[in-house]
Amino acid sequence: MSAVIPKIGFVSLGCPKALVDSERILTQLRAEGYAIVPSYDSADVVVVNTCGFIDAAVEESLEAIGEAMAENGKVVVTGCLGARAELIREKFPGVLSISGPQDYISVLNAVHAQKPPQHDPFMDLVPPAGLKLTPRHYAYLKISEGCNHRCSFCIIPSMRGDLVSRPIDQVLVEAEKLANSGVKELLVISQDTSAYGVDLKYAERDWRGQVRQTRFLDLAAALGELGIWVRMHYVYPYPHVDKVVPLMAEGKLLPYLDIPFQHSNPRILKLMKRPASGEKNIERIRAWRQTCPEITLRSTFIVGFPGETDAEFEELLDFLDEAQLDRVGAFAYSPVTGAAANALPNAVPEELKQERLQRFMEKQAQISAGRLEAKIGSVQRVLVDEVGASVAIGRSSADAPEIDGKVVIKLGRRKKAASEKRADLKQAIQSGQFVDVKITAADEHDLHGVLA
Repeated sequence: MSAVIPKIGFVSLGCPKALVDSERILTQLRAEGYAIVPSYDSADVVVVNTCGFIDAAVEESLEAIGEAMAENGKVVVTGCLGARAELIREKFPGVLSISGPQDYISVLNAVHAQKPPQHDPFMDLVPPAGLKLTPRHYAYLKISEGCNHRCSFCIIPSMRGDLVSRPIDQVLVEAEKLANSGVKELLVISQDTSAYGVDLKYAERDWRGQVRQTRFLDLAAALGELGIWVRMHYVYPYPHVDKVVPLMAEGKLLPYLDIPFQHSNPRILKLMKRPASGEKNIERIRAWRQTCPEITLRSTFIVGFPGETDAEFEELLDFLDEAQLDRVGAFAYSPVTGAAANALPNAVPEELKQERLQRFMEKQAQISAGRLEAKIGSVQRVLVDEVGASVAIGRSSADAPEIDGKVVIKLGRRKKAASEKRADLKQAIQSGQFVDVKITAADEHDLHGVLA
């Protein structure tokens, strides 16, 4: 009689870096013979991978733990909020285990203790690239853990520690496996992609018969050899980023940079303990666009930071006008437990913070809409994410999944040029396929078009 297969439920919260942690845990559990199930009532154990970056994320994580406890009762907690174990234990003393981010061994040990593995080497198959929580055609590639910065508004280093880069050969082997498994787009993530390798003193490793240094430029160049889309996220605006932009102009990387500027005023940036200044960033943006005119720039900003004056906020709005960024996210400053910025004087009143946030987003909405409108009439290469009855949804090189806009492709019937027979365009495209789309309209966030 065959053994009963142990079943695991999984809840993954937070950023793409946490998603990669979830994928690694799930891959190991599956390799050990556990089945992954979608419901609480069918699970022997539920793992909740939490987020704890801001207060709203903490509340969401606590709610998820509470739901898992109520619906199942056998809960293993991990992730960023796990660094605040006393908070979790106070609310949920019955959880089986609490561990911090990247502590995969503790999660596995807790699961083993509750439900030992029943591995069957003839039945348990794991894809070479591991289990993924993303669609088959794109995947996140995490190149490092932790961060050496001590931004005054952030507590990530206290949760994830200092920068720990993965040797470049390990990263490239994983990337190659993903490409070989059918992944069409790699999204490179970390806490600070630009600093990749500094902790390893840019150690040299061999890949494909060539010596590569563990550094941002070498990694970007090597990934560009895979022949798939490569999108760079969380890139700090250091001068050496300039050397990567020509690779985008040559078509080896997507012409896309996700750079968290956070503000433009030098005094506020200093209070935030952020690198660079608004003036240098404007100069760098101009140079990037001169090298690669089609580059898409996305960023995030904080408004209402402690001490931010009306004049400094107006300077930030002027920066938006001058930078003409394609995609922008913004947050009103929110105190996070343990963040150094909480002790700064001259806190901005909540009403004023919200007013500034609204003005900021209204201005950026106009800029983003204008930049999208300029693409009407162009033909864009689009990676299809899903296909419906009347429209398909995809993304251009300017659109990262979940955080940017999309390209809405109208489907219909058209005559074949030679035979005049009608063909259903819906049957012509599938999820994970590249198509060329002629852009016919644009709104504040998305492009609309037809197959070219």
